[in-house]
Amino acid sequence: SLDLQGMRRRMTVHFGKLMNLFDRVIDKRLQLRKTNDYISTNDFLDTLLNISEDKNEELDRNLIKHLLLDLFTAGTETTSSTFEWVMAELPHNPKVLQEAQRELKQIIGAGNSVEESGIACLPYLQAFVKETLRLHPPVPLLLPRKTEADYEIHNFILPKGAQLLVNTWAVSRDPNFWEEPDLFLPERFIGSEMDVRGRDFGLIPFGGGRRICPGLPLALKMLHLMLGRLLHSFDWELEDGVTPESLNMEDKYGLVLHKAQPLKAIAISL
Repeated sequence: SLDLQGMRRRMTVHFGKLMNLFDRVIDKRLQLRKTNDYISTNDFLDTLLNISEDKNEELDRNLIKHLLLDLFTAGTETTSSTFEWVMAELPHNPKVLQEAQRELKQIIGAGNSVEESGIACLPYLQAFVKETLRLHPPVPLLLPRKTEADYEIHNFILPKGAQLLVNTWAVSRDPNFWEEPDLFLPERFIGSEMDVRGRDFGLIPFGGGRRICPGLPLALKMLHLMLGRLLHSFDWELEDGVTPESLNMEDKYGLVLHKAQPLKAIAISL
């Protein structure tokens, strides 16, 4: 097929750079594993290499690189799009912004840096991210599923081999499940054990089960850390003439949910 916009060509170049990076990382790790003083960290790469050495026919180097490619692309594209929504909801809801900054000032303290280890002590910041993922799920229809057998759900037959799309955007705004679903209310998650890791089916922005988004751990760590540091170091205002009420919050639908109009915000040092 024709590649009139050059998207496939550019993607090939970028993916090629990532594959070269993975090759260098894998080669370096393999050299370290040969040394006598190497102590295994049992991290993701070590685990994959152990499987590859035990069962080479099931997981070769090429499969490892493509698995790493899935991990990084899933954890970066969803993070960048979601973070724009996070930063848009801040000036769109000034009271929420003030509460998040109050929590950071009280728990982290002025002059201190927000670290990954401190995120667990920031319940309002975590609730803010959950509420953003509820209203603006990164992949609104998730990834396609396929039934392994015939199933009956509410008298509706799903035949074996049927392709299924889960509308998590609609699930996250279902008025039968959520109170005032169209309002941005991080407080709904304060004191709640509901999480986004696929265990609670009312909130599944990353999917669930064995096919849950592989980039979820990376995305969640980066979202909380970036948001915490930017809120703790800067105040945020909209450009001249734009008010919280007039800020464009429309969606642009696609495989990933982006803002229809890119956000323009002004950082003011605290």
